[in-house]
Amino acid sequence: MNVFLTLPVAGQGLYDITHRVRQVVDGARVSEGLVTLFLRHTSASLLIQENAAPEAKNDLEAWLNRLVPERDPLYTHNDEGPDDMPAHIKAMLTAVSVSVPIAQGAMVLGTWQGIFLWEHRHARRSREIVVSVIGSV
Repeated sequence: MNVFLTLPVAGQGLYDITHRVRQVVDGARVSEGLVTLFLRHTSASLLIQENAAPEAKNDLEAWLNRLVPERDPLYTHNDEGPDDMPAHIKAMLTAVSVSVPIAQGAMVLGTWQGIFLWEHRHARRSREIVVSVIGSV
């Protein structure tokens, strides 16, 4: 089963999408299996990360922005502004897909784990994620 999620984002940052993915998994009625998410973009990413302490999100964002700064004179690709090439590099360093096992009808995430869309661009936009659920009933 494949579901296409369209997620609005208001600019750079980590967006917790765990509840949206959980709804898809629940609707699939799979007892044992795997859910895989694939982001159909090159300037955002997906990750599983700490979902309780906001400081963790802030530190991750600050660290990646320091690692991949905007307006680096080495960038030649800036068709859509100063965040264009840095967004592509950030997506390359992270991931555009994640998978989570399903057991007893639920995702087997750890206590403090959540699934996040990490938007690397400043502008408001929508991102599309393909959520695939496979398994047995």
